[in-house]
Amino acid sequence: MDYQFKILPNNNLEIIIPLVFELNEGKVSQTVLKSRFDEMQHQNYECVVIFYRDEVIGVTGLWFCTRHYAGKSVELDHVYIKPKHRNKGLGKQFMDWIYTYVKEKDCNSMELNTYVQNYPSHKFYHNEGYEILGYHFYRNI
Repeated sequence: MDYQFKILPNNNLEIIIPLVFELNEGKVSQTVLKSRFDEMQHQNYECVVIFYRDEVIGVTGLWFCTRHYAGKSVELDHVYIKPKHRNKGLGKQFMDWIYTYVKEKDCNSMELNTYVQNYPSHKFYHNEGYEILGYHFYRNI
């Protein structure tokens, strides 16, 4: 299959909203997502997409920062590939492309969060060499 991985310009983030809406199972409205992505485009955020022909079928966000315990770091956010494109090695190709990209930006480490009940992602990330270092806590304020 003919997949392409690209950095999406931050002024074009609206094209990922349907995918992120799907990822969140509709728990966050598309209107709220648009508002949040409008804000994120002015932060240390970049978006990587997977194109299949002319369709965006995968997405992840990259948050860049320097952490006291890890140095220059990137955090993966909202990693999603449409179900019909899974289990074909595409996730591995996507991650390899991202590793190359962030190394070129002099990052020392990568981090991510995954939902506790998302067991397939746990296996995938373990196979990618990630270690569980702690818990991610969340509180609405």
